[in-house]
Amino acid sequence: MSFFDLLQHYDRPRVEAQINAKTAADVERALAGERLHAEDLLALLSPAAEPFLEAMAQKAHRLTVQRFGRNILLYAPLYLSNECVNGCLYCGFSANNQVPRRTLSLDEIETEARVLHDQGFRHILLVTGESPKTLGNDFLAAAARRIRHLFSSIAIEVYPMETAGYQEMVAAGIDGLTIYQETYDPELYQRMHAFGKKRDFAFRLATPERGGAAGLRRIGIGSLLGLGDFRFEGFCTGLHALYLSRHFWRTQLTVSFPRIRPADGGFQPLHPVSDRHFVQLICALRLLLPDVGLVLSTRESAQLRDNLLPLGITQMSAGSCTAPGGYADKDHSTRQFAIDDDRSPAEVCRLIRARGYEAVWKDWDAAFLERAAGQ
Repeated sequence: MSFFDLLQHYDRPRVEAQINAKTAADVERALAGERLHAEDLLALLSPAAEPFLEAMAQKAHRLTVQRFGRNILLYAPLYLSNECVNGCLYCGFSANNQVPRRTLSLDEIETEARVLHDQGFRHILLVTGESPKTLGNDFLAAAARRIRHLFSSIAIEVYPMETAGYQEMVAAGIDGLTIYQETYDPELYQRMHAFGKKRDFAFRLATPERGGAAGLRRIGIGSLLGLGDFRFEGFCTGLHALYLSRHFWRTQLTVSFPRIRPADGGFQPLHPVSDRHFVQLICALRLLLPDVGLVLSTRESAQLRDNLLPLGITQMSAGSCTAPGGYADKDHSTRQFAIDDDRSPAEVCRLIRARGYEAVWKDWDAAFLERAAGQ
């Protein structure tokens, strides 16, 4: 059974009714459990769980230290292009927006990569808009081959591919995939995606499965917070993570928590997520998924990111720029969205250490794969 088939059993009104029916006793039972299930996640995301946030936070902290120690992996996004053929209402790269378009050459990509390398990064995420005809698999593979000697790990956040496409990426030295479903509500998904291939809800939903089948070492998922109700989206994200961890147990799984930020087009969140609900979501997913990496980006403010460190976060971006070429030439006119935490990587690193954690620049090396292949 694919995750698409599984999701058919969890329509939004039914899930929301189950969440709202949960009681304090249900929350206490979930907090006392050792290995949680989907039913427990319903309780932890419910309004009834809000008085228990401190207990949830303390348990989330204990679990994270047990599984990950006090390590925070630092990474940076490297935007290759903002060209896009989709009409996503919430995105600054939308084809509807009259913004300057730019695609970096291989030389420019290497220049950007060297800036990040010199800042200490060894884990990067290559990001593009979705324009496969302009930015095809060959382009992405060439970019990865050009810069892979600079980094220990290269992941991609680009258009969804078939399994064979991800196998090409693995051969080029890419070991990770980030793909956000944006919303797990099919009706809302159709409203948010006016045109383009991204309108295909089922194809996008199955992308992590194709990436896992291709042998990618890391897969990251998440929903775009602010589109649908965070409780429903959080439940489906947790359900998706459980499914992937069972079917692709050799793959390292991460969950991200991107909240909508200001971008060209002026889209406003349909269901704004407060900081308190943001904390509830992070803690609930940490309790459900004790061995899954939780990722926090520079979309969030410096103060909030600092305070969220003990609650289950294991990876953070730093010094991010969401415009192609923005690290080297400082031109941010082509950015996807505005970041909030604009501290330098060195400043973020110092803060992490001041909070009693260790900033980790490298926790993997592609040489491991090469050695395994040679055995």
